[in-house]
Amino acid sequence: MYEIVAGIDKSEARGTAIAEAITEIPMDASQVRVTLLHDFEENPEGASVDQVASVRRAREVLEDAGVEVALEESSGEPADAILRLADEQDADMVVVAGRKRTPTGKVLFGSVTQSVILGTDRSVLVCSGEED
Repeated sequence: MYEIVAGIDKSEARGTAIAEAITEIPMDASQVRVTLLHDFEENPEGASVDQVASVRRAREVLEDAGVEVALEESSGEPADAILRLADEQDADMVVVAGRKRTPTGKVLFGSVTQSVILGTDRSVLVCSGEED
């Protein structure tokens, strides 16, 4: 089984882009398992991962393509959570969606994508998922 961990934030456009990028990888969908991870930076209402629209949409796209999907949630630093889950599952690939940020924005706010790329020796697929 080819294991993929995908970090899904609250953007439905980026979640859909991630799922579509995974379905375009030339491999047998029945031999792929994707774990969609949503990191709750703030969750005062106690929502669960299956209540997040971007996760539901990504799951729908993947399942329609015949890919097995699991859901995970965490709270804290998104990049750390993605890397930890990838290690726990011995993932073959990590998938994230990039965001357009100015160089100053990257310095001030950091970049989950950059942290994931620099924090692992696993293959990382970065797809575009900017909202219009």
